Amino acid sequence: MSSENSETRDRILDAAWTLLEEKAGSGVRMSDIARQAGISRQAVYLHFPTRAELLVAVTRHIDRVKDTDKRLEASRNAAGGIERLDAFIDAWGNYIPEIHGVARALIAMKDTDEAAAAAWDDRMQAVRHGCEAAVQALDEDGLLRPESTLRQSTDILWTLLSVANWEQLTGACGWSQAQYIEQMKSLARAGLLSREAEQHG
Repeated sequence: MSSENSETRDRILDAAWTLLEEKAGSGVRMSDIARQAGISRQAVYLHFPTRAELLVAVTRHIDRVKDTDKRLEASRNAAGGIERLDAFIDAWGNYIPEIHGVARALIAMKDTDEAAAAAWDDRMQAVRHGCEAAVQALDEDGLLRPESTLRQSTDILWTLLSVANWEQLTGACGWSQAQYIEQMKSLARAGLLSREAEQHG
């Protein structure tokens, strides 16, 4: 891809990012994005043939700009399962407030907008993958509850770390971000670890 095409692509993605945050779920059309980027609608379609492709690309663009790989380094390089779990909760839990505007927009749109649903599902599957990796590390250390399968444990952690729970706790309940992170770590351990692991943790 030429530098000019790459620059245009980034302008489109940045424009869509801005509009998603500003409109907060009221819908973002390709023509709106084109206008925000200062290019023709045809130019947008040249880079992104469908809205679904564009919205998925926007969420991945945000991850690149905010360098999620760097944020996840501590989790990926952790020496053990509990360390990986805590580091993943730090990384994702502290990322939620930074992408909450876009997340809120996609959540509001997804029930009636297939493109928004595709973008939201793409990102949530990425989060689930991180949860699965943390659970796998706990299992390799022999720390998981024996009555739960790997899938069930992943389900528990994925649900615990949902954007909806973050909104409820830091919004309606008034928790600080630090309180949220601390309690998520505590709740994750209580829900995932065997009694023996909790006693020695």
